[in-house]
Amino acid sequence: MPTVTAPIPRRKLADEIEARILAHIQDHRLKPGDTLPSERELMSRFMVGRPAIREAMQNLQRKGLAEIKHGERPRVAEPSFEAMAEQMSETMRHMLSHNAASMEHLKEARATFETEMARIAARRATQEDVRVLRAIVARQAGLRTEPGDFLKCDGELHAAIARISGNPIFASLSAALFDWLANFHVGLVRKPGFEQLTLDEHTAIIDAIAAGDPELAGQHMADHLYRANKLYHQDNLTD
Repeated sequence: MPTVTAPIPRRKLADEIEARILAHIQDHRLKPGDTLPSERELMSRFMVGRPAIREAMQNLQRKGLAEIKHGERPRVAEPSFEAMAEQMSETMRHMLSHNAASMEHLKEARATFETEMARIAARRATQEDVRVLRAIVARQAGLRTEPGDFLKCDGELHAAIARISGNPIFASLSAALFDWLANFHVGLVRKPGFEQLTLDEHTAIIDAIAAGDPELAGQHMADHLYRANKLYHQDNLTD
């Protein structure tokens, strides 16, 4: 912890510019799609060089706050839950790589969340929703020997189930949870040799959703996810 006599570090120039651009957005009540000052205007206004302006704008773009296209003025970005989840990816990578407890917490959170998504889907799904779910599983069944595509379909199915809720935050969160596990601990979302079991479990979940049985749909989802977790632990114990 720094002492009261320790020197106060200077704020990075790009960070100060970023803060001033955000203040400009707030002061002028700019909305998504509204244009921001150009590079040249910002250089003149703040009396700084182009590199600092570009770094600040790139930071805003990474945070999902600004949209930058070549040859156009930058704009205030449209809000996006997907962009928000993407921003968290590197932080999540760090947590999952260096903190075993974080992985356990993430697995528990995902199982609880996806189980509730299955229950909600069973209460709200239309015939078209069920058709979409079955089409994903049918496509997945033809990809047993294509690990990457099989896994992609898996994520699509869970996101599609969450989308039935009608809440875009749920759909984005489902995709983010799956991607974090797929990218950092793929064994938790795919086990080679268990493709048919995965397909059977997916079908059981969809059948319960189609039957409008929330508790059965939730139970099948929980069984599916905790089975994957158990296999992951078994593999780790034999490594």
